[in-house]
Amino acid sequence: MGLLKTAAKAAVASSVHGRVQRRQQQRWARQEDAAAETAGTPAMPMASAPAQTDIQQQLALVAQLVELRDAGALSEAEFEVKKAQILGL
Repeated sequence: MGLLKTAAKAAVASSVHGRVQRRQQQRWARQEDAAAETAGTPAMPMASAPAQTDIQQQLALVAQLVELRDAGALSEAEFEVKKAQILGL
């Protein structure tokens, strides 16, 4: 009789553990989806690589602005405005 009680308790504990784990995974997935929606981009497992690419693109654009300013195509005020837009300031 003791063996049956132990087996029944283990089965219940295993079932509860599985349900809790699935519920937590679903909750985390919903949180990631909600965060991605507010950011306007799909959820990505590795966010550091795209962020690095964005920084490189921003630096390239600022370098182009510097060239345009130095060539006289942009005034200092226009340069500052565009630089702030690119860098999100």
